[in-house]
Amino acid sequence: MTSEHPGVTRFRAAHAERGGTGEVVILPDAAHTAVLAAAALGCEVGAIANSLLFEVDGHPVLVLTSGAHRVDTSAVAARIGTGPLRRASAELVRAATGQVIGGVSPLGHPTPVPTYVDTWLRRHPRVWAAAGHPAAVFSTDADELVRMTGAHEIDVERSSGPGRT
Repeated sequence: MTSEHPGVTRFRAAHAERGGTGEVVILPDAAHTAVLAAAALGCEVGAIANSLLFEVDGHPVLVLTSGAHRVDTSAVAARIGTGPLRRASAELVRAATGQVIGGVSPLGHPTPVPTYVDTWLRRHPRVWAAAGHPAAVFSTDADELVRMTGAHEIDVERSSGPGRT
């Protein structure tokens, strides 16, 4: 019998505390990318909620984006009203979330991290996000993800025409 990774155990506790209803799945191998996670789960890459930690003036900001998107950091910074977003270092990721890159869950961080959710995740009735380890994921939907994280929903891509914000 192998023991569960501490990051997954902390995730499970935070998930239960916030009334999460989805299942936690431990994959046979680490899934460090949305493409690998989607292949392992048999879903569209857009249904994977990538957890991307950025740094703004020394503070962490978490963006949960559809695996089908690339975050336009300039557009996101303008939408959330901050200075420039920079990819967080591995050290900041670990300090802010208690987790490692590739396994950052949207829950269970040592202190609250401002969180934003890609509006495109609403296009999928079920989405999957990391559960505290690169080989652990959990299922949820956009409403539950926003509720559990206290996130604001934003468009993470550059506007491509009139009327898009």
